[in-house]
Amino acid sequence: MRALVIHAAKDLRIEPRPEQEPGPGQVAVRIARGGICGSDLHYFNHGGFGAIRLKEPMILGHEVSGHISALGHDVTGLSVGDAVAVSPSRPCNACEYCLRGLQNHCTNMAFYGSAMPFPHIQGAFSESLIADAAQCVRAEGLSPDMTALAEPLAVCLHGTKRAGALTGKRVLITGSGPIGALSVLTARRAGAAEIIAADIAAQPLEYARQFGADRTIDLTAEPDGLDRYSTGKGHFDTLFEASGAEPALVGALVALRSRAIIVQLGLGGDITLPLNTIVAKELELRGSFRFHEEFPLAVEMMQKGLIDPAPLITETYTLEDANDAFTLASDRSKAMKVQIDFTAPQNVA
Repeated sequence: MRALVIHAAKDLRIEPRPEQEPGPGQVAVRIARGGICGSDLHYFNHGGFGAIRLKEPMILGHEVSGHISALGHDVTGLSVGDAVAVSPSRPCNACEYCLRGLQNHCTNMAFYGSAMPFPHIQGAFSESLIADAAQCVRAEGLSPDMTALAEPLAVCLHGTKRAGALTGKRVLITGSGPIGALSVLTARRAGAAEIIAADIAAQPLEYARQFGADRTIDLTAEPDGLDRYSTGKGHFDTLFEASGAEPALVGALVALRSRAIIVQLGLGGDITLPLNTIVAKELELRGSFRFHEEFPLAVEMMQKGLIDPAPLITETYTLEDANDAFTLASDRSKAMKVQIDFTAPQNVA
């Protein structure tokens, strides 16, 4: 089989890997689609992010869908041929956090395509994948491209849960990439009465509008666009910060009401916060890290038509054109979610 392996920044290769057989409790999945995520782009463009750096070649990818091709011993509830979404999250289910129901904080987590530990955790961008049966969620009725959106949607469902009750709340979302745009959908589904999306680029805001944002603010064209919401100690009850950029978070504080809740979804390195403002307004800053139980919920909500993230998909490339796919995905003015089709036949010269 072929896999997509990153060696260093801008050094992405298609390499052969041996086919494997599933063991007890495992399944083999023939991968159909893989979505390029922001973390994949960090490895591709910079060789990592923050203190997390590539130390060895690593298969990228963690947003994937496919079909069951083989079952290991003692696997129930799945059949060969089933369409599935594959969760990249593999907690140990034995550590302190797992036993408390906080599997996303597992101290022995094996998350696809992560250079956090060494040896690195290999990713899922390969033509075939051995996965635990527990990672696979049946996705009848969903196309492979839609199914591969379960992972980013689960991220946003977890972030929405971290925000607490949103019914009737006024919500600001800074950063309108895939996570910010999907947060428009999840916040609205959770009952938000007003949703404003802000970004420094015009094109991503089109998706926020398409997903139902009441208003969008292009902070490049309108640098003072949030000022109108600053009177009376602010306007918004909740902020979803999806850019990971210090100016976005700090600039949004003026528009938040006293005791507003900030959910930090974006990662971009350490930032400096104005503590006087946070203390005086009694703001709550809550991190939101990955997901766990939200993954099957994401699949279910798409199956029921409660959330439709399909417009996010900008372009689909074959595995052989993966470098072009990553280049396009790196251009926010042209792409939102770029996927790779692992089912296209290999070109033979």
